[in-house]
Amino acid sequence: MHDTLRIQHPRKPRMIAHRGMSGLEMENTASAFVAAGQRSYFGIETDVHRTADGRYIIIHDDRTGRVAGDDLAVEKSSYETLRSLRLLDTDGQRGRRDLMLPNLDEYIGICKKYQKTAVLELKNHFAPADIDGIIAVIRERDYLAHTVFISFDLPNLLCVRDRLPEQEMQYLSEEFPEALLPILAEKHMDVDLWYQPLTREQVERLHALGLRVNVWTVNDPEDARRLMEMGVDDMTTNILE
Repeated sequence: MHDTLRIQHPRKPRMIAHRGMSGLEMENTASAFVAAGQRSYFGIETDVHRTADGRYIIIHDDRTGRVAGDDLAVEKSSYETLRSLRLLDTDGQRGRRDLMLPNLDEYIGICKKYQKTAVLELKNHFAPADIDGIIAVIRERDYLAHTVFISFDLPNLLCVRDRLPEQEMQYLSEEFPEALLPILAEKHMDVDLWYQPLTREQVERLHALGLRVNVWTVNDPEDARRLMEMGVDDMTTNILE
């Protein structure tokens, strides 16, 4: 595929490029972020890990094997070791010198250049000192006002909320977070849900609590239109635009 699939709908939500323009370029690379930046997306989503020596690097998996061939544990490897890897292209071949793991500052810099919201997933559990470090990188770029923190780990988001009372954030979940609704509403945390089991009634309940609804990862146009009819606010996708 050489371009996105454009969706037209009167209730079209904010569209977010999943791991950058990962339908066209190797996910979570500068190339994928630039490709998303050059299109109409509201935001560019990515994933951040802490390296063994306390730096912040962009990759989805806990290990590098799927995207790099060389299989290293991300959080047990040094920053320089991880940066030295040359990633596979989308055809599974290695050879492009530009395909490497970005750091957090590079990702934020690309989002800022193209005026896209940074949708930053905090992978795994971060110590408070590392939450502070991540915030400091984004603050140095003066881009906190254009960043949405997302995480499956509720303590990560609570830690961010303690430091940034007005920050936009979304709690990630594969299931409707029934038991967490009171704390999500109290802490003003929106939700980012797996789209398949979501119902219109659930969307309406979340809206009644004042919470926005993001859905991931929607790549089929018919699924997208169904969710738009339900009134979702954000849609994370590999290829739709």
